[in-house]
Amino acid sequence: MPRARNGAVEIEYQSFGDDRPETVLLVNGLGSQMTRWPEAFCEKLVARGYRAIRFDNRDTGLSTWFKSGDRYILKDMAADAMAVLDAAGVKQAHIAGVSMGGMIVQRIAIDYPARVLSLTSIMSAPSGDVVATPEAMAVISNPPPDPAADYEAFVAHGVKNARVIGSPAYPWTDAELRERVVAEHARAFNPAGVGRQRQAIGADGDRTEELRKLNVPTVVLHGEDDPLVQPVGGRETAAAIPGAELRMIPGMGHDVPPALYDTFVDAICAAASRAKTNA
Repeated sequence: MPRARNGAVEIEYQSFGDDRPETVLLVNGLGSQMTRWPEAFCEKLVARGYRAIRFDNRDTGLSTWFKSGDRYILKDMAADAMAVLDAAGVKQAHIAGVSMGGMIVQRIAIDYPARVLSLTSIMSAPSGDVVATPEAMAVISNPPPDPAADYEAFVAHGVKNARVIGSPAYPWTDAELRERVVAEHARAFNPAGVGRQRQAIGADGDRTEELRKLNVPTVVLHGEDDPLVQPVGGRETAAAIPGAELRMIPGMGHDVPPALYDTFVDAICAAASRAKTNA
């Protein structure tokens, strides 16, 4: 797969539908690899007429991993995303991000407004201060078992965590979750990166006042049953961005289950359509 470069940082990315005239850049959440935007999801965007680009954030997947003591901020991660667009030959894009990825696309819209056609912020918030339930906070705070010492315990931990934060009305099967945990571990395993990404979120502070200055077609999508970034996060995001459309989904938690692919795609395409109307 191709790689983009931002200084010394290399970013692994993949593009679908390169013949399409407009691009949707998909940004991942905390510690998650670009495969969390599955090929089937990307192909749905292609079927709607868009080129879809997904990538591994720094410290995740096949992109550059950092060392203990290294620090970076969301501005750096937003610059990584721009490097991906540069490498792919894209001047402007529709941007969509989930969770931490939603925070990154907010930062992109603030820092690089000329490159953003539309914004879709999904299961995210204007800052990292939204309170999670204790069970959900444990998912991102408690390290997994060492897979080299007890692989089955590691897999069981991953499946359990997915259940804790997942969408109660749109559950995955145990087999599907196990397959995902196994595939992600086989592709790349860098748990230390999660801590550095959390520091990057905290260092960005509260973006509310900066978001109030945006002038970009925006859809905010959030689950009514999200235990990790609770619904107030979506409501505060939509309230901060002028003209933003808020879509609250009953039964949706903090994941991208196959049963909600069309809901996510519809939100992204709605923001993109508003950009065309405003052009």
